[in-house]
Amino acid sequence: MEKVESHHPAARDVARRSDDAAPPIITADEATIRARLWTLAPTLHLVAGAVVIGAVFYWLQFSTRAICCGDFDGYYHIRWSQLLWDGLRQGQFPPAFTWLPLTTLNPQDYVDHHLLFHVLQIPFTWFRDVRLGAKVSAALFAGLAVFSCYWLVVRHRVSYPPVWLFALLGCSAPFLYRMNMAKAMSVSIVLLIVGIHLLFTRRYVWLLPLAFVFTLTYDMFVLLGVAAALWTAVLLWSERRLHWQPPVYVGAGILTGLIINPYFPKNVQLLAAHVAMKVTAAGFSTAVGNEWYPYDSWDFFNNCLLAFVAMFAGYVAFQWREREGSARPLFFLIFSTLLLIANARWRRFAEYWPPFAVLFAAFSLQPLLAGARAALHQLPSEVLNDLQPFLDRQERAETLERERERKKAGLAVAAFTGVLLAIWMGFTVLRETREIADSAPPEDYSAGLAWLRRNAPAGQLVFNTDWDDFPKLFYYDPTHAYVSGLDPTYLHDQNPELSKLYEQITLGKEKDPGPLLRDRFGARYVFTDNEEVHDAFYNNALDSGWFDEVYTDEHCTILYLRDQKGLPPGDEMEMEDEEEKATEGGASAQGNEP
Repeated sequence: MEKVESHHPAARDVARRSDDAAPPIITADEATIRARLWTLAPTLHLVAGAVVIGAVFYWLQFSTRAICCGDFDGYYHIRWSQLLWDGLRQGQFPPAFTWLPLTTLNPQDYVDHHLLFHVLQIPFTWFRDVRLGAKVSAALFAGLAVFSCYWLVVRHRVSYPPVWLFALLGCSAPFLYRMNMAKAMSVSIVLLIVGIHLLFTRRYVWLLPLAFVFTLTYDMFVLLGVAAALWTAVLLWSERRLHWQPPVYVGAGILTGLIINPYFPKNVQLLAAHVAMKVTAAGFSTAVGNEWYPYDSWDFFNNCLLAFVAMFAGYVAFQWREREGSARPLFFLIFSTLLLIANARWRRFAEYWPPFAVLFAAFSLQPLLAGARAALHQLPSEVLNDLQPFLDRQERAETLERERERKKAGLAVAAFTGVLLAIWMGFTVLRETREIADSAPPEDYSAGLAWLRRNAPAGQLVFNTDWDDFPKLFYYDPTHAYVSGLDPTYLHDQNPELSKLYEQITLGKEKDPGPLLRDRFGARYVFTDNEEVHDAFYNNALDSGWFDEVYTDEHCTILYLRDQKGLPPGDEMEMEDEEEKATEGGASAQGNEP
């Protein structure tokens, strides 16, 4: 090769050092071994990662017998999946949803916006114990969600994959908690990661079927649209080229999924209502689930400390002055920042922001972790042109020795960091194990609902005093309909006045609730948990003389609305006792007559 002279100091230094030593001799066997290790390393990382992830989620999921956790929604999802399967076998798909007739989920307007997720759950309804099937599906889908993030790290050759594995599993306590719920968000993370991989590898045409599947699976498909638009903007900045395909293909897939849908056009109307209700910055018109409220600031920081550290590391490591080669880190920078803002506003993004914060750190730190050769490429282009003839040569012994030392030092730092992250992950997992173990036992309402199935005519509307009890009511007793469930906004959207009345009655603000339940709701039976918040309602109901307590245990109580108002049960018993005493007294007096 012809020697190239350069006047640049960096180029002259590399050229001088490249002539100082003879090239090392690498045998064919050594080269073969290195090639095989390079090929096998990703597979070994993935297998080991799958084992660790599977063990963590098995441990978490089966720390309780309940369908995990936080709320009862998992009971609804698995029971509805079972009913979908029954409908398929009977040629009725999807079957009518008759369990919330007073809400926007009435039989005419019901929309299953988790349709394909429920289809994915169908095989798990074949378990003899459907509850166990739900738990197995939750553990499997949660494991796949974290594994997909880890796979992205390994697939794109990010250095030190085990470090990022421990970071993913320890990034956030709420993340682990919500991943164990038998809900669709774990599947949505898998689909989102697949979409990001298609963006990174520029196989844009596959985004269309992916977006179609995502839209039918979960209403968080909007995140894929955000990712596609963001990737186009990032490439426009880094490459100065407009890649129009991502938003077009994703938009076409979403539109197709909305239209080729058994619930069209009701699904579009429900989506618009959700966006209008939940994305608004104003307060909600009715009480909603905790996931739609923000965390306390200190709790948010404390629960997601490692995710915040990852964000900080990503911001510091990001090469702000570089356009070329920075598309992926820049994508994760903006995407994870948007998710952070969303998570600060709504708790339900706790399953999205933390893992993407770790991915942001991984891809931003990769140029630094890649070593000296990557650092060389950070030099100005004119310097690289001068150095290219020398960089093309086989590396010299002295250079390789320094490279070995650098790799040893990097490996030591990575090992130390990995140990710290593994310890942190262990503490996080143990903490969440204790919290998940405190989940309400699965059989809490089973005895009361078994009584209701036996004694209340099928198809009757039951007045449930807590909307968030509905999934368990639906799971144990699908023979009756209920007033409110899944989300209180469904009742509010359908009938705001009735929703307000429901709230006043259940909180004990109506002293005489009997006629209201009969005339406004059409209910004869009341199911209430025994929590203190409903004590006022319970006392009002019994004191009004309209209700009989027909069932009670330590977890729940069932009341029956009389045909006519009478004495309260306590007064009625006292009157019966007085009448009995009077009767006995009269008989005694007659017996003493001469």
